[in-house]
Amino acid sequence: MINTRNTKIALAITAVLTAGAANASSHREAPNITKTPTVDSTDFYMFNSYEEGRGDFVTIIANYIPLQDAYGGPNYFAMDQDATYSIHIDNDGDANEDLTFAFNFTKSSPGIALDIGAEGDKKSIAVPLVNVGGISAGNDGAANFSETYEVSLIEGSMRNGTRTAITRTSGASVASVQSDYGSQSTFEKPLDYIGNKTFTDEAGYSAYAGAYIYNMQIPGCSTEAKVFVGQRKDAFVVNLGETFDLVNYVPVEGDSVRGNGDGNGFPDGITQDSTNDDLIDKNVTSIAIEIPKSCITGEGNGVVGGWTTASLPQVRILNPNATFDKPAKSGGALTQVSRLGSPLVNELVIGLKDKDAFSSSHPKDDGQFADYVTNPSLPELLNILFLDAVNARTGAGFETLAPTNFPRVDLVTAFLTGFPGVNQMSTVTASEMLRLNTGIAARPATEQSPFGIAGNDLAGFPNGRRPGDDVVDIALRVVMGALCYPIPINGEPQNLGLCEESDASVGNQAFTDGAPSDASMMMTAFPYLATPIAGSK
Repeated sequence: MINTRNTKIALAITAVLTAGAANASSHREAPNITKTPTVDSTDFYMFNSYEEGRGDFVTIIANYIPLQDAYGGPNYFAMDQDATYSIHIDNDGDANEDLTFAFNFTKSSPGIALDIGAEGDKKSIAVPLVNVGGISAGNDGAANFSETYEVSLIEGSMRNGTRTAITRTSGASVASVQSDYGSQSTFEKPLDYIGNKTFTDEAGYSAYAGAYIYNMQIPGCSTEAKVFVGQRKDAFVVNLGETFDLVNYVPVEGDSVRGNGDGNGFPDGITQDSTNDDLIDKNVTSIAIEIPKSCITGEGNGVVGGWTTASLPQVRILNPNATFDKPAKSGGALTQVSRLGSPLVNELVIGLKDKDAFSSSHPKDDGQFADYVTNPSLPELLNILFLDAVNARTGAGFETLAPTNFPRVDLVTAFLTGFPGVNQMSTVTASEMLRLNTGIAARPATEQSPFGIAGNDLAGFPNGRRPGDDVVDIALRVVMGALCYPIPINGEPQNLGLCEESDASVGNQAFTDGAPSDASMMMTAFPYLATPIAGSK
C-alpha cells in the first residue's frame, strides 16, 4: 500500500520542484483578510457521509465569518452580496478545478414599520431590528431581514468554464420561496440564532433551520444532492489565545492516556479540558453540500481534491449617501481574497510576508511556497521555546526537538501529494488541497478516532477531514515528526518509509493543545455541524 522510501523521496522532491507547498485554515489567518471577515473562510471539511443510508455521498462544508459572538446583534452575520463563495473539486490530479459550486447571495428587507404617534397624527416608522416577533419553521412573517442565494455549477475553469444554474427540488421552505421569489434556482438562508425568545428554544431553532435544507438537482447528475447555508456552532476546537502567546503551555499530553485524568503523562504537560477551547462559545456561517460520489469522482482512482475560495470585485466605491440597497458600488473582475484547503498552514506554516499571497493563489501555483513545507519554521520555534526546559525537566539531553530530515518529505506527502494507496490521486501534482478517497467507507460517529489515520481510522484526516477530527493535535504531531515512527494501518504498526525515528527526537510524543475534539460533539446527519449557540438564554 505504501511505496518504498527511495521511490517516495524521488516522487516528493520531483513534485516539490514542479509544484510546491502549503496547507491552510483560517480564523483571521492573513493580514488582509482581517479587514473583510464576511469572506474569511474559517474551516473546510470534506468527508464520506456517515449519516445512516448516505454512504454513496460526499459531504463538503465551507465555513465563513469567524469568531461570531452569538449575541452579536442587532444585524448579526450576513454574507457579502458582492462576493462569490466557491467550493472547488479537482478529480484528475492536475491541481486545477474540474467542478466549482459557486454561491452568490442577496439580502432584502420587507421594511416592517410601526405606526407611531397620537391618533390622527401617526407616522409609519421603520423598525431597527431584524425581527419584530417570534419566528418558527413555516412562520417567518415577523422577519424584517432575509437572505437568498443562488448556486451554479461551473465545469472546467472557474473563470471561463461552462456555468449552469442548480435548481432546488424540495425542502420544507420551498413553498414560501416560490411565493416570495418565484425562481426554482433561489434558495433561502435562515436567520441567525438570535435567541430563545425569538425561536422559543433550541429544538425550535433546530426545526426552523432544518426547513432550509434543500434537495437540489445538479446538472448531469441523476441523483439529487443536498444543500444548506446557515449559522452553525463552530466545530473547530483550539486553544487559540495560549497558542499564539508563544505557546503558553507545555504542548504534550499530561495524562498517560488522553482524558483519563491521572497526570502520568509528560511532566507538566497540558491535559484535555473543554475550557481550553477558546471557540467553545463561537458560531460560524456554513455552506454545506452533500453530493453523490459518482457525480464528482471523474475518471481517476476515486480520490478527489477540494478547497474553498471567496472572491470580490476588484473595485468597491462607497456610496456617500448609503442606503440598505446601495451601500456601495462594486465592479471589475472577480479577485480571490480567501483560500482554504487543509487546516492550519496559512496560520502556522506560511510566513507572515506571504500569507496574503497564499490567500489569493491557486493550487497549481503552489511551488512559490515550497520552502515553507520542506523547511518549516514551526518545529524550530517550538525547539527554541522548549528545548532547555525539556532537557532540564527530563534530563534527556536532546540536541534539538525539531525533526532533522530535510527536505521534509513526510510533510510533502501528508499535505501536498497524499499517501499512495490512501488518498493520493492517480496523477500527482504537489499542491495544497484536501484529498479524499471516496472508496474508503465512512465510519459511524461512534467508531471514529479523532486522530484519523494516526488513530487507525483511514476514513479521517488527512484522508479528507471530518468535523470531529482533532486536526490541531494531528498537525502538531505530524509537523514534529510523527510520520517518522510507525503508525497503525489497518491495525498493524507500519513505518511509512518517509523518514527515520532518529530524524525526530520527540516525534513519538503526544503533542496537543489540550482542547479535545471528537465526533460526539457534532450531529450525525447532514449538515453535521451542531446547532449554533443562542444569542440569549
